Amino acid sequence: MTRRLMLWLTLASAVFWLAGAAIGAAVMHDELNEHFDSALAETAGRLLPLVVDDLYRRDLSDKPYRMGAIDGDEYLSYQVRDRSGRVLMHSYAAPSEPFDVPLVAGFTDTPTHRIYTLMAVSGSIFLQVADPTAHRHEALMEGASTLLLPLTLMAPLNMIAVWWLVRRTLAPVGALQRQIEARSGANLEPLRVVGLPAELENIAASVDKLLARLQAAMDAERRLAANSAHELRTPIAGALAQAQRLAAELPEGPLRERANGIVRALSALAHLAEKLLQLARADAGIGATAKPVDLTRVLRLVADEFQRQPRFATRIRVAIPEGDSFVRKADVDAFAIAVRNLVENALIHGEGEVLIASEQNGFSVTNGGMRIAPDQLKTLLRPFARADSRAPGAGLGLAIADSLTRQMGASLSLVSPAPGRDGGVKATISFGGDSPL
Repeated sequence: MTRRLMLWLTLASAVFWLAGAAIGAAVMHDELNEHFDSALAETAGRLLPLVVDDLYRRDLSDKPYRMGAIDGDEYLSYQVRDRSGRVLMHSYAAPSEPFDVPLVAGFTDTPTHRIYTLMAVSGSIFLQVADPTAHRHEALMEGASTLLLPLTLMAPLNMIAVWWLVRRTLAPVGALQRQIEARSGANLEPLRVVGLPAELENIAASVDKLLARLQAAMDAERRLAANSAHELRTPIAGALAQAQRLAAELPEGPLRERANGIVRALSALAHLAEKLLQLARADAGIGATAKPVDLTRVLRLVADEFQRQPRFATRIRVAIPEGDSFVRKADVDAFAIAVRNLVENALIHGEGEVLIASEQNGFSVTNGGMRIAPDQLKTLLRPFARADSRAPGAGLGLAIADSLTRQMGASLSLVSPAPGRDGGVKATISFGGDSPL
């Protein structure tokens, strides 16, 4: 918009200047002609008595008398003619042949001159004074050039002035744009831009109302997700407990097998419900926050949780130096959910040791196992996408982790095979920028 305003304002200024110069040149043309015609008539009037007196002092029967040359340029030339048209006397610059104009008092134009004729001695003597039209054209061009020359000199200065004025005028627009760009799920505060024009104040007020409605909607979704988590966990846990008790009380046989099948189905349902609720919370934007926290402590707590489980205790290895810290703006629960899903996904779908390590700008979780093609790795970040693993799961863990990391201003990347291994996957959470502390 700034470039368009600069271009159109400069072009408009140039067009108006050219139009003014053209009008000025037209007015100047009329005024110059009027001035030259007046000077021509006045010159003829003053010259007539002199040439008539000179005629009666000279013998002009043989050939016309030619006046002597004068110093400098001779812009006006004249001829004195009798009633028959014969030239009796002429100026030095005038031709000896008569001007090709009739002997009629007043102005007459030729292709090269404008001639004024004055009659004397009862119509027996005619004085014709000629002014070259080239002289008039030269004066007109010099006057017009004085109008156009400032345009070429002032055009760059005009463009600089237009650029400065446009940038200064549109500065509040840029400030408002930067404030709007800074708003996200992590920052839905009202816009605070001082000195906005009246037209932009209405836009800022409308954006504030939109942010308020968005904040209210996100808060409602978060409350719904939290309440749903509580309401769903309780009945599923109750049904699972009853099924487990029933399977324990039944004797060996087909009925116990069916009861164990119900326990496994309810366990899978509880796991799926937990993942769906995590995905709903991720979609509600729980990862957006403006508070800096030490993510290393959160990562150690998640790793310790898995190490307390007997089936995973020997497979978890944490490679984070003691006393190391990594402070970033992130929600503690969201980061814990993202890391828990990565570690759980690595344990269930991978083989061998699962390494949790610190990186230059984040953390990584690495497992062993089969190699996954690059094209398939991209699809694993989508909900319900699974690799060729036969391990149980709904294919939501990586999608949840990806959604939460993006809300925290980070990124999740997958690499297979893992560096230093024949297979497996390395999942890395990378944060941009430096620590806010």
